[in-house]
Amino acid sequence: MKTRDRILVTSLALFNDEGEAHTTTVDIANEMDISPGNLYYHFKGKEQIIAELFQQYELALGSTLSAPIEQPLSAGPGDVESNWYFLYVVMEEMYQYRFLYHNLDDILQRYPDIRRGFRRLMQLKRAALNAICQALLEQSVIDARGQQLDGLVDNMTLTLCFWLNYDQLMHNPRPPQVTIHQGVLQLMTMVAPYLGDEELRFYRDCEQIYATMLEQAELAG
Repeated sequence: MKTRDRILVTSLALFNDEGEAHTTTVDIANEMDISPGNLYYHFKGKEQIIAELFQQYELALGSTLSAPIEQPLSAGPGDVESNWYFLYVVMEEMYQYRFLYHNLDDILQRYPDIRRGFRRLMQLKRAALNAICQALLEQSVIDARGQQLDGLVDNMTLTLCFWLNYDQLMHNPRPPQVTIHQGVLQLMTMVAPYLGDEELRFYRDCEQIYATMLEQAELAG
């Protein structure tokens, strides 16, 4: 791996584990066992590193979020599993860059370009969730229309955008799969009141999987 790529990988790990505000370029250089001068040869400061990491994130997540907008994920009535897996992938990608969400307001204040990019991502998240709900409505999987549907999409967007921050404040560090699974389950919980019996069975299975995850995490801890 090239030094520039190593700097990005190391920075992302430190930002996620230690917090972006508490990580300096010297910390990154020390973690890599390189001189600060070597790091500054590739990046003039932490701001450039964060900007490139966000560019990577926006490109990856933007591509994923475009999928349900371009083509419905559900094959037909009774199929909500594909939407579940899609949301899981989205949450996994968000988790990989969780430092952005853990200190979101501060980062957006200090980095205007990221603020604009984050707004684009938030709008894309809402568009993707709206496309999912519209497809489920057309397939008679859910029954929510008008303002009720708009409210459902807004609440899901809000949860998706701020789940990682909420989870960090509410819980001690947990296994990533627990955080991610519960986040997706929270999104599905909003849709659950509008589901039929067949779709609810899948939702109940997801609840049981989460309960098992919690038990295993407690035993491991």
